[in-house]
Amino acid sequence: MDSSFFVQNRQKLSKVLKGGIIVLTAYNQMQRGNDAAFQFEQEANFWWLTGIDAPDWQVIIDGTRGKSWIIRPYVSDMHQIFDGSLSAEQALKISGVDAVIDQDEADRMLRDLASKHSVVYALGDHPGKEHFDFSTNPAQHKLYSLLQRIFADVQDCRRELSKLRAIKQPVEIAAIKKAIKLTNSAFADVKTLLPDLKAEYEVEAEFTYAFRRAGAAGHAYDPIVAGGKNAVTLHYNRNSDKLKSGTLVLLDIGARAYGYAADITRTYAVGTPTARQIEVHQAVEKAHKAIIRLLKPGLVVADYQESVDEIMKTALGSLGLLKSPEDYRKYFPHAISHGLGVDVHDSLGGPVTFEAGMVLTVEPGIYIPEEGIGVRIEDDVLITERGATNLSAALPTSL
Repeated sequence: MDSSFFVQNRQKLSKVLKGGIIVLTAYNQMQRGNDAAFQFEQEANFWWLTGIDAPDWQVIIDGTRGKSWIIRPYVSDMHQIFDGSLSAEQALKISGVDAVIDQDEADRMLRDLASKHSVVYALGDHPGKEHFDFSTNPAQHKLYSLLQRIFADVQDCRRELSKLRAIKQPVEIAAIKKAIKLTNSAFADVKTLLPDLKAEYEVEAEFTYAFRRAGAAGHAYDPIVAGGKNAVTLHYNRNSDKLKSGTLVLLDIGARAYGYAADITRTYAVGTPTARQIEVHQAVEKAHKAIIRLLKPGLVVADYQESVDEIMKTALGSLGLLKSPEDYRKYFPHAISHGLGVDVHDSLGGPVTFEAGMVLTVEPGIYIPEEGIGVRIEDDVLITERGATNLSAALPTSL
């Protein structure tokens, strides 16, 4: 991505918001333990508008005048020696903004803008925050509170940004395809090596090696290598158990390349699978193919969900698992799809229908705790003008 990509994204947002002032922030660096920080990962909206992949930076966009400024954080001499920092020259080149300013100048600019504009746009709290079982990065809330003390009206532009980001540009699709190609290749290698791998962590290590060796940023999310009964825990990621012959291993893994994520799942046999394991896998595989065939532009999202429910109920029924209505979500407890892009779980902006340019996952799964069997198959699908293309179809779904 060169600076023109980020310049155009800021222009698109300004157009949707009919001009006005937009102020967004990067994430803060977060504590890992004692005096050490976690490896930094940027807030997706801020990156999409600026290309800056460093903590504590901010951007001011004046849509009326068509200008934008990046605010450089203060970095002490000591932190510069230990950690380094992004220079003003680098930030200017990456983002294509009009100027890089410091915090004091930004404070004066915001107060001047507030005297001419009653409304400022920023990012409010994540709409799903109350359901999270972790603390959110404080940067956005802190900035939102600051803007409320300066401007008469602060409005959340998360929905507008989500809708813009949902329709992927050609350069974004190319990046996603690169991430998928790397992931597919690693999956193919690991399946070949699987008979010689003795533990979940050995499988994880093979993927990590493949991604970094190829020059990718690494994993787009914490990899899931779930052997046997571990696969019934949807987000299992300890990846520390031994692999046992006669069980299945569920692999939910994706590389990150050029800022964009892949998200692919396959379930493989460790040794010779049982008849029941084969039966469950075939039911998921059949459902997976049927659900992908549904996708096309103009498809009403609610109708898609209704069709998915029918397909998955048929799959569960074929396995003798649908004896009561409650059994549906007992054995298939998660959503069938989510958006994919900079974020692994990219918002599609709450669309009524699917549109060309959207990239989403299709990931049916059946999880049977009492049998210690979990099977999921996940591919990444691009909605096109005439239908849909499975971007990860080159990787077989076979057991």
